[in-house]
Amino acid sequence: MATFTQQVHPQPQVRGRGARSNASGRYEAQGREAFDDGWTPDDLEPVKLKTTLTAEKARVIISKNTSPDVGFSRSINPYRGCEHGCIYCYARPAHAYMGLSPGLDFESKLFFKPEAARLLEAELSKPRYQPIAIHIGGNTDPYQPQEKTLRITRSIIEVMGRFQHPFSIITKSALILRDLDLLAPLAQANLVRVAISITTLDRKLARSMEPRAATPEKRIAAVKGLANAGVPVIVMFAPIIPGLNDHEMEAVLERASQAGARGAGYVALRLPLEIKDLFREWLATDHPDRASRVMSLVRQMRGGKDYDADWGTRMKGQGPLADLMRVRFQAARRRYCLDFSFDGLDLEKFKVPTRAGDQGDLFG
Repeated sequence: MATFTQQVHPQPQVRGRGARSNASGRYEAQGREAFDDGWTPDDLEPVKLKTTLTAEKARVIISKNTSPDVGFSRSINPYRGCEHGCIYCYARPAHAYMGLSPGLDFESKLFFKPEAARLLEAELSKPRYQPIAIHIGGNTDPYQPQEKTLRITRSIIEVMGRFQHPFSIITKSALILRDLDLLAPLAQANLVRVAISITTLDRKLARSMEPRAATPEKRIAAVKGLANAGVPVIVMFAPIIPGLNDHEMEAVLERASQAGARGAGYVALRLPLEIKDLFREWLATDHPDRASRVMSLVRQMRGGKDYDADWGTRMKGQGPLADLMRVRFQAARRRYCLDFSFDGLDLEKFKVPTRAGDQGDLFG
């Protein structure tokens, strides 16, 4: 199918969002590309983009993953798209499958799965189901701002608790502390582990790079709150962006350790598909003084390219710069006691709960 590109006038800057444009998704027959014909006013006021939510009718809730360099094989994603607006988010290209842009659409046109808990309960209740740890939030953050009222992630955790099913969560939202009443007892039973993503301690950089995510201090507070409740916490310094936040690696790990984290991990910046153009646009507007150096360092870690999708190196990069990053991380992890050896989550406690009216109730 031929693809036609339509040139459109550039839109005013959008306030409080990560992406600077909203180019068409790669699967659309017609593309939109902004250009300046000289008639665009220079003093356009920033506009506020409203977030919309659409219910998604999912048939299954547990996704399977076969990627050899991802630390889980089963995951649940209560939401599609992410209002946090992180410019580097590796999930952005997935919005193209919805016929939407990985740019501003990704962070303003969200989808949620209202039947998630029911679907999960049905899948876990199947006679042949075999428990394996499930990761919540492998694609987009399960604690979207709308989770405060929708409570979809909480309902999933409730199901996990009833079935005594092991799971992990990754988030950069302090909203996870709302669910301590569920997480703490599950942690005592070795059924849950949480990863908190902290990319910087610089509030100004965080505001630019992750405009609607929790501030760095709130994420540190989330680590502390979880740890104090007995929930094992891993800090993820991800992504590492050379020339932008890489110098903060040791400081982030130290603060997380002081707050009670027991493990740490990192991922090098990944720029697949549309993300490379979105990231370049963001650098040009928010960090023009560093843009060329940052991209030069990125290419040094990716064999001279913006991105290399090779399974063996896509998470960490390659070359002298990537090697130095790995050595620094390993040293900092040891120094701040973030190299705790976690046991596997308990699979033996899994049990389908008895429901009212089941045969077993007749003899209870």
